[in-house]
Amino acid sequence: MGLVARVIEASGIPTVTLNLLWPLQKPIGMPRVAAVEHPFGRPFGDVGDAETQTAVLRAALAVADEATEPGQVTHLPFRWHEDPAETRWHPSEPSPIIAAMKKARARKAAE
Repeated sequence: MGLVARVIEASGIPTVTLNLLWPLQKPIGMPRVAAVEHPFGRPFGDVGDAETQTAVLRAALAVADEATEPGQVTHLPFRWHEDPAETRWHPSEPSPIIAAMKKARARKAAE
């Protein structure tokens, strides 16, 4: 993301990266970071939690509006609501691509 953000910034368009590992911002060179304390794979919130997802997106967009210079890290006020060991990492139904991959693997195994 840092490379993409830098290329976009070079063309004159400010960027903001929603980031879980904000301490790596400087070495990677992300121009502006909205830091969020969520687990990997869930930067916007839990599966099906449209309210939190919308709030995180709006907060990240606000950073784009408020950040005055490259290199700025803004910590968003969101914290994960449960212990990572208790987090549901996968939705109850697999995505269509995952379902298709499982079927293809089962067909191959049956051959």
